Amino acid sequence: MLKVSVITMTYNDCENLEKCVEQIVAQDYEAMEYIIVDGGSSDGTAELIRRTEERLGDRMKWVSEPDRGLYDALNKGIRMATGDIVGIMCDEFADSHVVSRIAETIERTGCDGVHGDIDYVDGGRIVRKWRMGRGSIRTGWMPGHPTLYLRREVYEKYGLYKTDFKIAADYEFMIRILKDGQVSLAYIDEVLVHMFHGENSTSTGGFANYLESFREGLRALKENHIPFAFVVNCFRTVRVLWQFVKGKVG
Repeated sequence: MLKVSVITMTYNDCENLEKCVEQIVAQDYEAMEYIIVDGGSSDGTAELIRRTEERLGDRMKWVSEPDRGLYDALNKGIRMATGDIVGIMCDEFADSHVVSRIAETIERTGCDGVHGDIDYVDGGRIVRKWRMGRGSIRTGWMPGHPTLYLRREVYEKYGLYKTDFKIAADYEFMIRILKDGQVSLAYIDEVLVHMFHGENSTSTGGFANYLESFREGLRALKENHIPFAFVVNCFRTVRVLWQFVKGKVG
């Protein structure tokens, strides 16, 4: 049975962290390790983490200290991980079988990782749907990052997230591992994650952030020597915007 490490990054967000914890406790997959990387919160997060540690015992690791932002915290979690498969969960799993499906798919197919679909939720109500399916980085496609779970060997071979990106380090990382076709991803055609709508998402939080995302996306493509980087970045932007228009509910 493959061991799965699930990482949650948090900072002064005790309410949402508690939701994440309950999602982890509810999962039906036994060979799971839970890692919380806290940026040194002062809102009761440390107390919640200690209570969670009492519930999960040696299935849990955590650290609480200042960091240099989201991607630095994510890198800390990856370094702490001992699982065969590593992914993040800072929102909600769609149900209690998500981790089981991820592990079963990777084990059955022999692939290097998986990704799936996302529903954006607000107060328990679905407000948008993210359905990227399969595609190619070179045509502007990208997996939904909150659903991306990879074998630990991928990180060992390709490295971690670049912390000098403010918004698009996840996109740069996905370009880096997928551009040469050496990392195989299986697509799980199901909703795996309920993402909290209206949170401070750096990649979807307003026009200024869209401009920054475009600028960093272009940089990511150029640094990875993707031909016609500007055109590919335009395709990516159009795909993302179309997803938000097409996926709106109500």
